[in-house]
Amino acid sequence: MLETLKDRYSRTGEESTVRSLLDRESVRSAPFWGPPFLLVALFVYGAVVWNGVLSLTDFTGIGSPDYGTLDFENYVVAFTGGTPTWSDLTVDPIWNSAQNTVVLMIVFAAVCLALGLVLAILVDRGIRFENTFRTIYLLPMSLSFVVTAKFWLYMYNPQTGLINIGIQALGFGPVEFVQNPELKLGAVAFALIWQFSGYAMIVYLAALRGIPSSHFEAARVDGASTVRMYRRVIVPQLRTATVSALVVITVFALKAFDFLFSMYGGYQPGPSADILATRMVREAYANQNWAYGSTIAVVLFVMALFIIAPYIYSQYRRGEL
Repeated sequence: MLETLKDRYSRTGEESTVRSLLDRESVRSAPFWGPPFLLVALFVYGAVVWNGVLSLTDFTGIGSPDYGTLDFENYVVAFTGGTPTWSDLTVDPIWNSAQNTVVLMIVFAAVCLALGLVLAILVDRGIRFENTFRTIYLLPMSLSFVVTAKFWLYMYNPQTGLINIGIQALGFGPVEFVQNPELKLGAVAFALIWQFSGYAMIVYLAALRGIPSSHFEAARVDGASTVRMYRRVIVPQLRTATVSALVVITVFALKAFDFLFSMYGGYQPGPSADILATRMVREAYANQNWAYGSTIAVVLFVMALFIIAPYIYSQYRRGEL
């Protein structure tokens, strides 16, 4: 009798535990979040892991990858150059492409944020036709990289482009923006700044509208000028908006491949404008070095992590995740 009661109590406790687990909100909502989670795990994170493994092989796009001999030869070649075992040609290191990527990312992000902040302050101070101005300036953000590249390819045209028409009207000769090695990367950065500075303006404008008016009034009572008020009181409160916009803008700079591909009509923008994204696609598709292209993709992924990880950590520390 005593053993029967113990068994019944044990079964009752187990049933209670199972029932409590089934009653949890996360379990009851599993049919809704489970399939998307599995799809993302397979096609996003699974693809990232598989790409990392592929970068350790000698796969050239023909046949199946040999996973039996994994090594770091591709990474050594990527950073030092040389003639790898999977090719008879000498491969240049990726330092030039990495340098162009970092320069584009820094210039693009810095000018975008500065211009967006200035425009947001002007709009926030109640200029006329604010809604129209805000809509027009945000419109380029809705365009794809391909449309933006074709538009600026026309603007930069030495004969018919509006920029060169204006330059010639001032008495100067036409300037070759797209093919001049010294101006290529700057031309790309300028076009991207035109497209994304409106996004930075909207982010800053939303942050400015969220600052209590009492902060502005207190600064005026203390006798602070407009410049000092924004520099000492308002701008320091925009740190979260700055970090959020910075992450988005720099990530777009890392994946500007379709912009360069559309502007230069292929994988070869030239050494002065070659970034890691174009180098990655060129190695994989044009040179049939799929494993080496995967190696460059891993480098790009690590660069993106260095940008995104501090932002995610700061969000976690503030309890916003």
